[in-house]
Amino acid sequence: KKKNDFPKFDKIANLLINLYSACDQMDGKPMKEVPLGEAVSTGMIANKTLGYYIGRIFQFLVKMGVAKDKLRFRQHMGNEMAHYACDCWDAECRTSYGWVECVGCADRSCFDLTRHSQTTKVDLSAKVDLPEPRVVDCVEAVPDKAAIGKQFRKEAKPIMEKLVNMTPEDATDLEERLKEAGTYELLFNDQKYILTSDMVTVKRYTKTLHVIDVVPGVIEPSFGIGRILYAILEHNFNVRKGDEQRNWLSLPPIVAPISCSVLPLSGDQRFDQFVETIVAGLKSYSVSHRVDDSSGSIGRRYARTDEIGIPFGITVDFDTLISNTVTLRERNSMQQIRAKIDEVPHIVQSIVCGISLWKDVLEKYPLFTGQESTR
Repeated sequence: KKKNDFPKFDKIANLLINLYSACDQMDGKPMKEVPLGEAVSTGMIANKTLGYYIGRIFQFLVKMGVAKDKLRFRQHMGNEMAHYACDCWDAECRTSYGWVECVGCADRSCFDLTRHSQTTKVDLSAKVDLPEPRVVDCVEAVPDKAAIGKQFRKEAKPIMEKLVNMTPEDATDLEERLKEAGTYELLFNDQKYILTSDMVTVKRYTKTLHVIDVVPGVIEPSFGIGRILYAILEHNFNVRKGDEQRNWLSLPPIVAPISCSVLPLSGDQRFDQFVETIVAGLKSYSVSHRVDDSSGSIGRRYARTDEIGIPFGITVDFDTLISNTVTLRERNSMQQIRAKIDEVPHIVQSIVCGISLWKDVLEKYPLFTGQESTR
């Protein structure tokens, strides 16, 4: 019940995600794009807690640069489901090698803590206070140690432990069978033990609870960093239209190793002080950058920075000497704006941190068409 009482799920319930359920795999059907909320409500995904983590994994991968149309979540089929999992989905990325598993997300339920508790005999449950006292009916099997010890000797201890740990349903079944037949067949460890009414009784009583024991469940996301990185690189490798020699990486600004390049238009020494001011501004906003004052046309230098995935380029040109402004170029669209030197570091930082988008910048600054190469 608690797994479907997960308030955070509402934040991602409307996410459209490519899901490839076990049933669709068995029937030879393709994956489906389904809202997470619908997938949980129809039982395709076991519960809201697991659905929430699937949604968060999806958001993370897309934010890091995995293409949405090349990402799917495939449910484990019955013959591959781990013994500890009640449901499990793999985030798979389509690459030149086919669909590659990059993240696994398993609902391990309370398997881990229950097994540890059974083995160590230590209570690993959490105590949860009830808002109001609750009266419950209890049914317990009560073994007669003397009678069981006399009959089963070495096996007496595990038999009594099995009886004490019976569920209310099993204890009720024990009570009914003893009344009807006078005996009860206890099965465990591939052995059969015949119990009689003098060896065990069933006790019924009511109890008022102020706290309840809850064994925490576990959702286990497991990320293959190397595979994710490969998928990101492959999904973001592009070729400029009309120029097959110009390759570029469309890495999202938040993951690009270098966020911004600083490019003086030429070797004119008058540009140096402006470059130093820009570098100091970028440092103050913790924006990773690289100064490219190498020889070559500005177009060739733009191409070099595009090839290694630098999302923004700041160019110091001859207009900078007059107006104290520079151009800011966006890699994907190759569009440029012109802004004051002290404004540009903040613009870049806000986009890199996800506070704003390039389209937001274009609403404030007009497009710039080109620099003069000499003056």
